[in-house]
Amino acid sequence: MTAADDDEAPGWQPVTMPALLGVLGFALAVLWFGHTGERWFPLLDGANLLFHEAGHPLAGLLSERLAVYGGTIAQLAFPLAAAWHFRRRGATASFAACLVWLNQNLFNIARYVGDARARALPLVGGADPEDAHDWAEILGRFGLLQADTRLAGFVVMLGWLGILASVGWLGWRWWSERA
Repeated sequence: MTAADDDEAPGWQPVTMPALLGVLGFALAVLWFGHTGERWFPLLDGANLLFHEAGHPLAGLLSERLAVYGGTIAQLAFPLAAAWHFRRRGATASFAACLVWLNQNLFNIARYVGDARARALPLVGGADPEDAHDWAEILGRFGLLQADTRLAGFVVMLGWLGILASVGWLGWRWWSERA
């Protein structure tokens, strides 16, 4: 066996009915909370916020100018890393659950993007939104501040589609294993 063989992901594990129902239940809960005006999922969003905030100084190590992007990048990187971990082990349902988590993050990112002009959201540590709003700065850099709410709607749509695709893929795997 070579080192390259060790790096190859194993085949997917079979999808059990409890695993399918568990991921489906998780996805439905995520979509329910994502549909509410607050778009805050109590089970995940405390951790998501922690990852977001940790991303700023990590990206800032590379460049102070990049620090503003670090929050959103880290918020997506953690569920991607977890998904990669489960993919390498062939853990089908866990991989799909991580993809649901990844796409759930898009709801909160969309909320933040959509607040770029209004700057009404409370920021961590009581920072002044006039000075420390990530997406106001990002969109302002590219002259897209006026598109904040349209971009937010697009990001929400991506979140919904990603969650539905993740659950659909898992359901397809479950179904095809029984055929």
